[in-house]
Formats: sequence, structure tokens, C-alpha cells
Amino acid sequence: MAAFVFVLCVLTALGCCWLLFRAYQQTGTRLLFWSALCFAGLTLNAALVFVDLVVIPDVSLILLRSTIKLASLMFLVAGLIWETTSDRWPYHRKGRTST
Repeated sequence: MAAFVFVLCVLTALGCCWLLFRAYQQTGTRLLFWSALCFAGLTLNAALVFVDLVVIPDVSLILLRSTIKLASLMFLVAGLIWETTSDRWPYHRKGRTST
């Protein structure tokens, strides 16, 4: 039963990743891109949980899983920071150049 739940987690994260990438391609909104990158990493993390706990339970992949999870969330945090501060910079707007 646990293996089934782990597979559902992988499929759910993969579905979210696919939907976010598809929305990004249609709209070009950068926050969707950062969110899709985050969910790509979370999909990989969920797959590694399945491998770690079901396929090869004798080997611990906790460090690899934690690193991938941290990197994935950092993509999202970086995207959120980039999107909230990019319009505050005076020279990021169109038509303005530095002197």
C-alpha cells in the first residue's frame, strides 16, 4: 500500500510540473517557469523517496533527497524574489537606460 501512495505522489508532482510548464509556454509568465522548475525537482524527490523506501530500503538516500528538495525550493524562492523585486529596479523597465 505504501508503494502505491509513493507512486501517486510522483504522478501528482509530475502532473503539476507538466501543467505549470504548459501554462508557462502559453502565457510566458516567469513565475510559472520557476514554479515548474520547483515541481520538476519535487517530482525527482518523490521518485527518490519511492526508490529509497521501496526499491532499495537498505541504502539511505536521505542526503540526496534533501539536497534535491532544497534546490527545488530554492528555485521557487529565487523566482518569487526575482518577480517581486524586478519591477522595483529603475532600470529594468523598458525604455530606461543607465547614465
